[in-house]
Amino acid sequence: MPAKISLGKKVPNFKIPSSNGEEFSLSDFKGKKIILYFYPKDSTPGCTTEGIEFNEMLSQFKKQNTEVFGISRDSLKSHDKFICKYDFKFHLLSDEEEEVCKLFDVIKEKNMYGKKVMGIERSTFVIDEDQKLVGEFRKIKAEGHAAEMLKFVKGLK
Repeated sequence: MPAKISLGKKVPNFKIPSSNGEEFSLSDFKGKKIILYFYPKDSTPGCTTEGIEFNEMLSQFKKQNTEVFGISRDSLKSHDKFICKYDFKFHLLSDEEEEVCKLFDVIKEKNMYGKKVMGIERSTFVIDEDQKLVGEFRKIKAEGHAAEMLKFVKGLK
């Protein structure tokens, strides 16, 4: 994997397993905006809230020529259960090896019940039609985040 990405720079192509049974390749989405939201774990309260909100606004994102993808370290099997339970209409990407997480620098030390663990810091990245990183949002709050991202995407030229 290449070095970490930075705002205004082209995001290197990456491939990762997708819940649709195919491999996600960033280069397949040239000409579209991409919302790539990283979340800690399937079926946990914050991650569920965030997923549901993105799902409810999906048609509005599509009107902005924007595709939404959630990404975590969970397996495809876990993603399938999460998608079925909440009827998500977008794909979840599985980064069990943390390669894409490292590219976007989202693995951070967290405090879980007094114990320090390494985990995904809830973060969202917006990639434009030319595959440049145009938005970087870290340490976000799940509730209301999808609406903020829609507003951001609508503001892009």
